[in-house]
Amino acid sequence: MLRPILPAEKIHPNALNIIENNHLDIINEVKSAVTEHNIVIVGMAQNPAPKRARRVLDDLDIKYCYLEYGSYFKQWRRRNALKMWVGWPTFPMIFVKGTLIGGSSDMRALINSGDFNNLMS
Repeated sequence: MLRPILPAEKIHPNALNIIENNHLDIINEVKSAVTEHNIVIVGMAQNPAPKRARRVLDDLDIKYCYLEYGSYFKQWRRRNALKMWVGWPTFPMIFVKGTLIGGSSDMRALINSGDFNNLMS
């Protein structure tokens, strides 16, 4: 299921320490939000996809937590740490009840199929 990653035993301890602590604050912030809220959208400024996802939920009067990290020109290293942690290559990253469901189009497909309601119950 998961993409291949380099095993820890193949990484020098000094490098492993850097990897383990790279922007850990942003990862912990998202982890905390995912634990505390039924729906979390992680996005970035200037990107239309997170805005579309939020608009869909707003139109359906569904509450969510939105976390925004930088823009195309700011905080890309922090966002990259999130991408590496989650394994999802784009923004938004949408979590429902602790489960990554994908991005904006993935969420809309789940809503249209009725599966989104199943995830929420």
